[in-house]
Amino acid sequence: MKITEVKSFATRPPESTRNYVFVKVATDEGIVGWGEATVGALSVGAVVEELGETLIGKDPFRIEEHWQNLYNFGHNVRGGVLHMAAISGIDIALWDIKGKALNVPVYELLGGAMRDKFWAYGRFDGRTPDDAVQNALSWVEQGLTALKGDPFAHQGLFTTVESERDAVAKVKAVREAVGDDVELLIEVHGRLSPHEAIRMGRALEEFRPFWYEEPVPPENIDAMAKVAAGVNIPIATGERIYTKWGFRDLFEKQVIDMAQPDICHAGGILELKKIAAMAETYYVGFCPHNPYGPVNTMAALHVDATCPNFLIQEGGHAAWYSHVVKGNFPFQQGGYFALPEGIGLGIELDESAMQQYPPGDDSHPEGYLQAAHFPSRQQNTWI
Repeated sequence: MKITEVKSFATRPPESTRNYVFVKVATDEGIVGWGEATVGALSVGAVVEELGETLIGKDPFRIEEHWQNLYNFGHNVRGGVLHMAAISGIDIALWDIKGKALNVPVYELLGGAMRDKFWAYGRFDGRTPDDAVQNALSWVEQGLTALKGDPFAHQGLFTTVESERDAVAKVKAVREAVGDDVELLIEVHGRLSPHEAIRMGRALEEFRPFWYEEPVPPENIDAMAKVAAGVNIPIATGERIYTKWGFRDLFEKQVIDMAQPDICHAGGILELKKIAAMAETYYVGFCPHNPYGPVNTMAALHVDATCPNFLIQEGGHAAWYSHVVKGNFPFQQGGYFALPEGIGLGIELDESAMQQYPPGDDSHPEGYLQAAHFPSRQQNTWI
Protein backbone atom coordinates (compact mmCIF):
# COMPACT_ATOMS: atom_id res chain seq x y z
CA MET A 1 0.00 0.00 0.00
CA LYS A 2 1.28 3.47 -0.94
CA ILE A 3 0.15 7.01 -0.17
CA THR A 4 -1.22 8.73 -3.28
CA GLU A 5 -2.66 11.99 -1.94
CA VAL A 6 -2.54 14.29 1.09
CA LYS A 7 -5.17 17.01 0.93
CA SER A 8 -6.57 19.60 3.34
CA PHE A 9 -10.20 20.71 3.57
CA ALA A 10 -11.14 24.04 5.16
CA THR A 11 -14.82 24.33 5.99
CA ARG A 12 -17.33 26.18 8.12
CA PRO A 13 -20.50 24.08 8.25
CA PRO A 14 -23.88 25.62 9.09
CA GLU A 15 -24.36 26.27 12.82
CA SER A 16 -20.61 26.08 13.52
CA THR A 17 -18.78 28.96 15.18
CA ARG A 18 -15.34 28.65 13.60
CA ASN A 19 -13.44 27.35 10.59
CA TYR A 20 -12.23 23.75 10.68
CA VAL A 21 -9.33 22.17 8.79
CA PHE A 22 -9.46 18.45 8.08
CA VAL A 23 -6.84 16.23 6.44
CA LYS A 24 -7.40 13.45 3.91
CA VAL A 25 -4.70 10.88 3.17
CA ALA A 26 -5.53 8.53 0.28
CA THR A 27 -3.84 5.30 -0.79
CA ASP A 28 -3.51 3.22 -3.94
CA GLU A 29 -5.69 0.50 -2.37
CA GLY A 30 -8.64 2.85 -1.96
CA ILE A 31 -8.33 3.18 1.82
CA VAL A 32 -8.69 6.78 2.99
CA GLY A 33 -7.70 8.16 6.39
CA TRP A 34 -9.03 11.32 8.03
CA GLY A 35 -7.25 13.71 10.37
CA GLU A 36 -7.85 17.16 11.78
CA ALA A 37 -5.52 20.17 11.96
CA THR A 38 -7.89 22.86 13.22
CA VAL A 39 -5.91 25.61 14.89
CA GLY A 40 -7.68 28.89 14.13
CA ALA A 41 -5.56 29.72 11.07
CA LEU A 42 -6.48 28.52 7.59
CA SER A 43 -2.82 28.70 6.53
CA VAL A 44 -2.26 25.36 8.25
CA GLY A 45 -3.84 23.76 5.17
CA ALA A 46 -0.93 24.89 3.01
CA VAL A 47 1.52 23.38 5.50
CA VAL A 48 -0.40 20.08 5.44
CA GLU A 49 -0.13 19.85 1.68
CA GLU A 50 3.54 20.88 1.54
CA LEU A 51 4.47 18.26 4.12
CA GLY A 52 2.16 15.78 2.43
CA GLU A 53 4.10 15.97 -0.82
CA THR A 54 7.02 14.26 0.94
CA LEU A 55 4.82 11.25 1.73
CA ILE A 56 3.61 10.45 -1.79
CA GLY A 57 4.61 6.90 -2.70
CA LYS A 58 5.43 6.00 0.91
CA ASP A 59 4.05 3.18 3.06
CA PRO A 60 1.34 4.63 5.36
CA PHE A 61 2.05 1.99 8.03
CA ARG A 62 5.47 3.51 8.86
CA ILE A 63 3.96 6.14 11.14
CA GLU A 64 6.91 6.69 13.49
CA GLU A 65 9.27 7.14 10.54
CA HIS A 66 6.93 9.61 8.85
CA TRP A 67 6.43 11.56 12.09
CA GLN A 68 10.17 11.95 12.55
CA ASN A 69 10.73 12.98 8.94
CA LEU A 70 7.91 15.52 9.03
CA TYR A 71 9.11 16.94 12.35
CA ASN A 72 12.64 17.33 10.99
CA PHE A 73 11.41 18.78 7.67
CA GLY A 74 13.85 21.59 6.89
CA HIS A 75 16.53 22.69 9.34
CA ASN A 76 14.72 25.90 10.36
CA VAL A 77 11.12 24.70 10.16
CA ARG A 78 10.83 22.47 13.22
CA GLY A 79 8.14 23.23 15.78
CA GLY A 80 5.51 25.94 16.06
CA VAL A 81 1.77 25.60 16.01
CA LEU A 82 1.24 25.46 12.23
CA HIS A 83 3.95 22.86 11.71
CA MET A 84 2.76 20.73 14.62
CA ALA A 85 -0.92 21.02 13.69
CA ALA A 86 -0.11 19.85 10.16
CA ILE A 87 1.91 16.90 11.48
CA SER A 88 -0.91 16.08 13.90
CA GLY A 89 -3.54 16.02 11.19
CA ILE A 90 -1.46 13.78 8.94
CA ASP A 91 -0.53 11.47 11.83
CA ILE A 92 -4.18 10.98 12.82
CA ALA A 93 -5.09 10.14 9.22
CA LEU A 94 -2.29 7.56 9.01
CA TRP A 95 -3.56 5.80 12.13
CA ASP A 96 -7.06 5.80 10.61
CA ILE A 97 -5.67 4.10 7.49
CA LYS A 98 -3.77 1.51 9.49
CA GLY A 99 -6.81 0.62 11.58
CA LYS A 100 -8.99 0.27 8.49
CA ALA A 101 -6.41 -1.83 6.65
CA LEU A 102 -6.05 -4.20 9.62
CA ASN A 103 -9.80 -4.17 10.30
CA VAL A 104 -9.43 -2.97 13.92
CA PRO A 105 -10.16 0.21 15.88
CA VAL A 106 -7.15 2.48 16.38
CA TYR A 107 -7.12 1.81 20.13
CA GLU A 108 -6.31 -1.85 19.42
CA LEU A 109 -3.08 -0.67 17.79
CA LEU A 110 -2.18 1.31 20.94
CA GLY A 111 -2.39 -1.55 23.42
CA GLY A 112 -6.12 -2.17 23.56
CA ALA A 113 -8.91 -0.47 25.48
CA MET A 114 -8.84 -0.52 29.28
CA ARG A 115 -12.14 1.37 29.70
CA ASP A 116 -15.49 1.47 27.94
CA LYS A 117 -16.53 5.04 28.73
CA PHE A 118 -14.84 8.39 29.24
CA TRP A 119 -15.71 11.09 31.76
CA ALA A 120 -16.49 14.39 30.01
CA TYR A 121 -17.36 17.95 30.99
CA GLY A 122 -19.73 20.72 29.98
CA ARG A 123 -19.42 24.50 30.39
CA PHE A 124 -20.44 27.25 32.76
CA ASP A 125 -19.30 30.33 30.81
CA GLY A 126 -21.57 33.37 30.92
CA ARG A 127 -21.48 37.13 30.71
CA THR A 128 -23.16 37.46 34.12
CA PRO A 129 -23.46 35.16 37.15
CA ASP A 130 -27.06 34.39 36.14
CA ASP A 131 -25.94 33.51 32.61
CA ALA A 132 -23.24 31.23 34.01
CA VAL A 133 -25.77 29.49 36.26
CA GLN A 134 -28.21 28.90 33.41
CA ASN A 135 -25.44 27.50 31.23
CA ALA A 136 -24.25 25.25 34.05
CA LEU A 137 -27.72 23.92 34.82
CA SER A 138 -28.36 23.13 31.16
CA TRP A 139 -25.39 20.75 31.23
CA VAL A 140 -26.20 19.26 34.62
CA GLU A 141 -29.68 18.42 33.33
CA GLN A 142 -27.98 16.30 30.65
CA GLY A 143 -26.15 14.31 33.31
CA LEU A 144 -22.79 16.10 33.30
CA THR A 145 -20.94 15.98 36.61
CA ALA A 146 -18.10 18.32 35.64
CA LEU A 147 -18.23 21.83 34.17
CA LYS A 148 -15.51 24.13 32.90
CA GLY A 149 -15.70 27.88 32.49
CA ASP A 150 -13.58 31.00 32.18
CA PRO A 151 -15.18 33.38 34.71
CA PHE A 152 -12.84 36.28 33.95
CA ALA A 153 -14.09 39.11 31.77
CA HIS A 154 -10.98 41.22 31.19
CA GLN A 155 -8.88 41.60 28.07
CA GLY A 156 -5.11 41.37 27.94
CA LEU A 157 -2.69 39.96 30.51
CA PHE A 158 -3.45 41.97 33.64
CA THR A 159 -6.78 41.73 35.42
CA THR A 160 -9.03 44.47 36.78
CA VAL A 161 -10.98 44.88 40.01
CA GLU A 162 -14.21 44.43 38.06
CA SER A 163 -13.03 41.22 36.42
CA GLU A 164 -11.84 39.74 39.71
CA ARG A 165 -15.11 40.58 41.46
CA ASP A 166 -17.08 39.21 38.50
CA ALA A 167 -15.09 35.95 38.44
CA VAL A 168 -15.66 35.23 42.12
CA ALA A 169 -19.37 36.06 41.80
CA LYS A 170 -19.79 33.67 38.85
CA VAL A 171 -18.01 30.75 40.47
CA LYS A 172 -19.87 31.31 43.76
CA ALA A 173 -23.24 31.43 41.98
CA VAL A 174 -22.52 28.29 39.95
CA ARG A 175 -21.27 26.35 42.96
CA GLU A 176 -24.41 27.26 44.93
CA ALA A 177 -26.62 26.30 41.97
CA VAL A 178 -25.08 22.91 41.13
CA GLY A 179 -24.09 21.84 44.64
CA ASP A 180 -20.97 20.09 45.84
CA ASP A 181 -21.24 16.94 43.72
CA VAL A 182 -20.46 18.67 40.42
CA GLU A 183 -16.80 19.45 39.74
CA LEU A 184 -15.93 22.99 38.62
CA LEU A 185 -12.91 23.46 36.37
CA ILE A 186 -11.61 27.04 36.36
CA GLU A 187 -10.14 28.21 33.06
CA VAL A 188 -8.10 31.40 32.69
CA HIS A 189 -6.58 31.25 29.18
CA GLY A 190 -3.28 32.59 30.54
CA ARG A 191 -4.64 36.06 31.30
CA LEU A 192 -3.20 36.63 34.79
CA SER A 193 0.25 37.58 36.02
CA PRO A 194 1.73 35.24 38.67
CA HIS A 195 0.81 37.37 41.69
CA GLU A 196 -2.71 37.94 40.33
CA ALA A 197 -3.11 34.22 39.68
CA ILE A 198 -2.12 33.42 43.25
CA ARG A 199 -4.45 36.06 44.69
CA MET A 200 -7.37 34.88 42.56
CA GLY A 201 -6.63 31.22 43.18
CA ARG A 202 -6.80 31.79 46.91
CA ALA A 203 -10.06 33.73 46.50
CA LEU A 204 -11.55 30.78 44.59
CA GLU A 205 -10.26 27.99 46.85
CA GLU A 206 -13.38 28.00 49.03
CA PHE A 207 -15.39 26.76 46.02
CA ARG A 208 -13.08 23.71 45.70
CA PRO A 209 -12.17 23.94 42.01
CA PHE A 210 -11.22 20.66 40.40
CA TRP A 211 -8.40 22.46 38.62
CA TYR A 212 -6.95 25.88 37.79
CA GLU A 213 -6.23 25.87 34.06
CA GLU A 214 -3.48 27.93 32.45
CA PRO A 215 -3.54 30.63 35.19
CA VAL A 216 -0.55 32.33 33.54
CA PRO A 217 0.72 32.16 29.94
CA PRO A 218 2.33 28.78 29.24
CA GLU A 219 5.67 29.96 27.88
CA ASN A 220 7.29 30.56 31.30
CA ILE A 221 7.28 27.35 33.32
CA ASP A 222 8.87 28.97 36.37
CA ALA A 223 6.01 31.48 36.51
CA MET A 224 3.54 28.58 36.41
CA ALA A 225 5.52 26.87 39.18
CA LYS A 226 5.28 30.00 41.32
CA VAL A 227 1.49 29.90 41.02
CA ALA A 228 1.36 26.17 41.75
CA ALA A 229 3.33 26.72 44.95
CA GLY A 230 1.05 29.56 46.02
CA VAL A 231 -2.40 27.99 45.70
CA ASN A 232 -4.13 24.87 46.96
CA ILE A 233 -5.77 23.99 43.63
CA PRO A 234 -4.47 21.44 41.11
CA ILE A 235 -2.81 23.15 38.12
CA ALA A 236 -3.73 22.11 34.57
CA THR A 237 -2.11 23.23 31.34
CA GLY A 238 -1.02 22.02 27.93
CA GLU A 239 -3.33 23.21 25.15
CA ARG A 240 -0.61 25.55 23.82
CA ILE A 241 2.33 23.22 24.41
CA TYR A 242 3.62 20.97 21.66
CA THR A 243 5.40 17.59 21.66
CA LYS A 244 6.90 15.56 24.47
CA TRP A 245 9.79 18.01 24.65
CA GLY A 246 7.41 20.84 25.43
CA PHE A 247 5.90 18.88 28.32
CA ARG A 248 9.18 17.57 29.72
CA ASP A 249 9.98 20.48 32.05
CA LEU A 250 6.39 20.67 33.28
CA PHE A 251 6.69 17.08 34.47
CA GLU A 252 10.28 17.19 35.71
CA LYS A 253 9.65 20.36 37.75
CA GLN A 254 6.33 18.90 38.94
CA VAL A 255 4.48 22.08 37.99
CA ILE A 256 1.18 20.54 36.90
CA ASP A 257 -1.31 17.99 38.17
CA MET A 258 -3.26 17.62 34.91
CA ALA A 259 -1.72 17.52 31.41
CA GLN A 260 -3.91 18.87 28.59
CA PRO A 261 -2.22 18.25 25.25
CA ASP A 262 -4.40 18.85 22.20
CA ILE A 263 -4.19 15.96 19.75
CA CYS A 264 -4.55 18.39 16.81
CA HIS A 265 -1.63 20.53 18.02
CA ALA A 266 0.78 18.48 20.11
CA GLY A 267 1.73 15.91 17.47
CA GLY A 268 -1.20 13.61 16.86
CA ILE A 269 -2.01 10.16 18.20
CA LEU A 270 1.58 8.91 18.29
CA GLU A 271 2.84 11.88 20.30
CA LEU A 272 -0.12 12.05 22.68
CA LYS A 273 0.43 8.43 23.67
CA LYS A 274 4.03 9.31 24.54
CA ILE A 275 3.04 12.44 26.49
CA ALA A 276 0.46 10.44 28.43
CA ALA A 277 3.11 7.86 29.35
CA MET A 278 5.46 10.61 30.55
CA ALA A 279 2.64 12.08 32.65
CA GLU A 280 1.91 8.67 34.15
CA THR A 281 5.40 8.45 35.66
CA TYR A 282 4.73 11.67 37.61
CA TYR A 283 1.18 10.68 38.64
CA VAL A 284 -0.20 13.47 36.47
CA GLY A 285 -3.72 13.12 35.06
CA PHE A 286 -4.14 12.91 31.28
CA CYS A 287 -6.95 15.26 30.20
CA PRO A 288 -6.80 16.05 26.46
CA HIS A 289 -7.83 19.52 25.34
CA ASN A 290 -10.40 19.69 22.54
CA PRO A 291 -12.68 22.61 21.64
CA TYR A 292 -12.52 21.63 17.96
CA GLY A 293 -14.09 19.11 15.64
CA PRO A 294 -15.22 15.47 15.55
CA VAL A 295 -11.95 13.99 14.32
CA ASN A 296 -10.12 15.58 17.26
CA THR A 297 -12.63 14.01 19.64
CA MET A 298 -12.46 10.56 18.04
CA ALA A 299 -8.66 10.51 17.90
CA ALA A 300 -8.39 11.59 21.53
CA LEU A 301 -10.85 8.93 22.69
CA HIS A 302 -8.77 6.20 21.07
CA VAL A 303 -5.72 7.36 23.03
CA ASP A 304 -7.78 7.84 26.21
CA ALA A 305 -8.95 4.25 25.99
CA THR A 306 -5.40 2.96 26.40
CA CYS A 307 -3.96 5.28 29.07
CA PRO A 308 -4.01 4.29 32.77
CA ASN A 309 -3.83 7.94 33.86
CA PHE A 310 -6.68 9.21 31.67
CA LEU A 311 -8.98 11.39 33.76
CA ILE A 312 -11.42 13.49 31.73
CA GLN A 313 -12.00 14.45 28.07
CA GLU A 314 -13.01 17.83 26.68
CA GLY A 315 -15.37 17.93 23.71
CA GLY A 316 -18.93 17.19 22.81
CA HIS A 317 -21.30 16.90 19.90
CA ALA A 318 -22.26 19.95 17.86
CA ALA A 319 -25.33 20.24 15.66
CA TRP A 320 -23.16 20.83 12.61
CA TYR A 321 -21.57 17.36 12.84
CA SER A 322 -24.63 15.98 11.07
CA HIS A 323 -23.64 17.94 7.95
CA VAL A 324 -20.17 16.43 7.50
CA VAL A 325 -19.79 13.34 9.72
CA LYS A 326 -20.68 9.82 8.62
CA GLY A 327 -20.44 6.89 11.02
CA ASN A 328 -20.94 6.19 14.71
CA PHE A 329 -19.91 9.31 16.57
CA PRO A 330 -20.16 8.52 20.33
CA PHE A 331 -22.59 11.04 21.78
CA GLN A 332 -22.15 12.05 25.40
CA GLN A 333 -24.65 10.22 27.59
CA GLY A 334 -24.91 10.73 31.32
CA GLY A 335 -21.69 12.73 31.35
CA TYR A 336 -19.61 10.15 29.47
CA PHE A 337 -18.42 9.34 25.97
CA ALA A 338 -18.71 5.72 24.87
CA LEU A 339 -15.84 3.70 23.45
CA PRO A 340 -15.64 4.37 19.68
CA GLU A 341 -17.13 1.71 17.42
CA GLY A 342 -15.91 0.54 14.04
CA ILE A 343 -12.51 0.22 12.43
CA GLY A 344 -9.93 2.99 12.23
CA LEU A 345 -11.20 6.10 13.98
CA GLY A 346 -14.79 4.98 13.47
CA ILE A 347 -16.12 7.92 11.45
CA GLU A 348 -15.84 9.28 7.91
CA LEU A 349 -16.12 12.83 6.61
CA ASP A 350 -18.28 13.91 3.67
CA GLU A 351 -15.98 15.61 1.13
CA SER A 352 -18.78 17.10 -0.94
CA ALA A 353 -20.40 18.61 2.16
CA MET A 354 -17.13 20.23 3.25
CA GLN A 355 -16.68 21.70 -0.21
CA GLN A 356 -20.25 22.96 -0.08
CA TYR A 357 -19.52 24.94 3.11
CA PRO A 358 -16.43 27.11 2.53
CA PRO A 359 -14.58 28.80 5.40
CA GLY A 360 -15.95 32.12 6.63
CA ASP A 361 -15.13 35.12 8.78
CA ASP A 362 -13.55 33.98 12.05
CA SER A 363 -13.33 37.44 13.62
CA HIS A 364 -16.55 37.40 15.64
CA PRO A 365 -16.25 36.35 19.30
CA GLU A 366 -18.02 33.22 20.47
CA GLY A 367 -18.17 31.11 23.58
CA TYR A 368 -16.15 32.46 26.49
CA LEU A 369 -14.92 35.35 24.32
CA GLN A 370 -18.33 37.00 24.45
CA ALA A 371 -17.96 37.45 28.20
CA ALA A 372 -14.74 39.49 27.91
CA HIS A 373 -16.36 42.89 28.20
CA PHE A 374 -14.05 44.69 30.66
CA PRO A 375 -11.46 46.67 28.66
CA SER A 376 -7.78 46.36 29.49
CA ARG A 377 -6.14 49.17 31.46
CA GLN A 378 -3.12 48.63 29.22
CA GLN A 379 -5.27 48.81 26.05
CA ASN A 380 -4.52 45.17 25.27
CA THR A 381 -7.31 43.54 23.31
CA TRP A 382 -6.30 39.89 23.10
CA ILE A 383 -8.06 37.19 25.12
